[in-house]
Amino acid sequence: MAEPSIPESPGPADPEPASLVTLSVPDQAALRRLVAAGADLTERVRAQPDGSIQVDAVVTPSQLAALRPLGATLAAETPRQRQIPRATTAKDRIVVERAVWFKKREGYFLSVEATSSAGETAALTVTWKGAPGSTGQVPMVPYVDAGAYLGHQLSTPVPAESRPRWVTITSAGGGKAVARVREWPDGERPDHESLGYQKDFVSQYMPPAQLNERVRALHRRFPTLTDLIELPHLTNGYRRHAQALLGTPPGAAVVVTSTAYGSEGGNDLAVELVTPGAPGRALQVTVDGKQITVSLATDASGAPVSTAAQVVAAINATAGTGLTAATYRTDAGAGVLAPAPLTQLSDFLTAPADVSRTPMRVLALRVGVHRDGSRTGVLAYAQEHAREWVTPLVTIEAAERLLRNYRHDPATRRLLQRTDIFIVPTVNPDGANYSFYDFNAQRKNMTNHCPAQQADPAQRNTWGVDVNRNYAVGSLHDGYFGASANCQSSTYAGPAEHSEPESRNVIWLAQTHRNIKFAMNVHSYGGYFMWPPGAYKLDGRAALPRPTAQQEAYFLSAARTIEEAIAAERGTVTWPQQTGPVTDVLYSAAGNSADELWYDFGVFGWDFEVGGDLWNPQTRAWEGVGFQPPFTEGHEEAMEYASGLISLIGVAADYRDR
Repeated sequence: MAEPSIPESPGPADPEPASLVTLSVPDQAALRRLVAAGADLTERVRAQPDGSIQVDAVVTPSQLAALRPLGATLAAETPRQRQIPRATTAKDRIVVERAVWFKKREGYFLSVEATSSAGETAALTVTWKGAPGSTGQVPMVPYVDAGAYLGHQLSTPVPAESRPRWVTITSAGGGKAVARVREWPDGERPDHESLGYQKDFVSQYMPPAQLNERVRALHRRFPTLTDLIELPHLTNGYRRHAQALLGTPPGAAVVVTSTAYGSEGGNDLAVELVTPGAPGRALQVTVDGKQITVSLATDASGAPVSTAAQVVAAINATAGTGLTAATYRTDAGAGVLAPAPLTQLSDFLTAPADVSRTPMRVLALRVGVHRDGSRTGVLAYAQEHAREWVTPLVTIEAAERLLRNYRHDPATRRLLQRTDIFIVPTVNPDGANYSFYDFNAQRKNMTNHCPAQQADPAQRNTWGVDVNRNYAVGSLHDGYFGASANCQSSTYAGPAEHSEPESRNVIWLAQTHRNIKFAMNVHSYGGYFMWPPGAYKLDGRAALPRPTAQQEAYFLSAARTIEEAIAAERGTVTWPQQTGPVTDVLYSAAGNSADELWYDFGVFGWDFEVGGDLWNPQTRAWEGVGFQPPFTEGHEEAMEYASGLISLIGVAADYRDR
């Protein structure tokens, strides 16, 4: 992924432009500080050979400046330092936790994980051997999270000339361990597709209206195999209150906001600040239809003397204006306002007029022969985060394949006879519309809980709730780490658990259809495959309870089968160090949906992070793909993860309560 430069700041009424960049932090403690600060981090986190960590993030210039004191720099600014082995006082004991190889079109790759009795101070090196004469060596990186040593690993899978067969891990403290290298993911191979099996049904990125039309069209075409479910909780809608900024920030500025949404009359309002042209006049506000005129007070010489705070009070005390006023951000508004020309209010939404501004009804497509609760239920839901444009395509492609291959493909027919599938292509349609038409990096929904001091037009790209931090298990409100109480943070959890209709809709499905035993939350990007626990408390790194050993083994075995189906499409392998519980392989994410589904409903809840890194043979490095890669890449991701989703349905078809 290219690292764009951070653009200059815009004018006072316009949002700062944001860029997707790679940040470098010196260690896990610094990464944790970024999470605690509510930084807009992606799920692409990469340990580096020098012990530092790189993470992709969406930042504005001012946000980057605020993150620098926490230890973050642009990766391009950070010189690489050679890792210096730490001294150990006694011979340590090394345990090889996992040594695996996988094969891509570009060749063989090796991934190794190990632990040392010396903990993070150990300096471990991996040497591998393959075919006669084939060998290599690379240092391992300690993985420490919230003060807990979780082991050593390779910073990324490393290329090998031939299939690695044996690894030897040595320590600067004298420890040594040898292990055979096994294949990864080595799950059950997907069923062979029958002659005439149909696939490849997505040809572009689709905004919510197109996604909903595809769902309705599938229901119309296959009425005996589907039900259309309208989820009960209407979203806020793709709409905002209209606003204008008058004056000169910070002290001599007023923000006016319509009481009606812009699409419901707020955009018709206009405000002007005038001087009466005479001395000794009092401040006065008049309303003429949709036009509000503020006549500023003048002194004995006729000069205006009304402060921003006085104008705010006068507007708010006048009936019939159709708007409210506030001083600019946290300023007291002591500055004197100058006359300002008639200024039209705007909701600043730029989608075409045919994009609905009203609250949205989220749709679920129920697929199966027996849609009566008698079969094992599977929930697939996508786009909790608005900017993840590939994720709805995964669900649409899977739905199309299931329905169009039912009649002539025995494997597909078995899936629809033995499971009851619920597909929600876009959980967060309002945010998705905002991402498509206004601000492509939008993560959250469009419900603005910010007070007036955080709600001037230039801050509009920071509003909303992170839907995947708004659930009721392991939440911020219960003291768990990895979400924010700041309404402008990218991980804002909302004012309360389930404050948002988007999260209530997902849980409604689980509450209403108790046959749902499996769920896949489709996210992007980074190439992870994760399951609970997904959150911990910082004090003692106290995580939500781990599944039992039997349950964890089932999570892993099912994951390997699903990952096998993903890899069968074009060779994309989910890295072993990115397969596991969220708290083990990523970071704490308080209030995520998979945790509530697992702990409150007993649903095996997984998370895809579609869009694994691509290997560049020229640079010999792994490169990230981003949230909205060129559609040629987005299409490939949709194809492979749709295969993974269908493999999950196959796992469910074989499931028996345990």
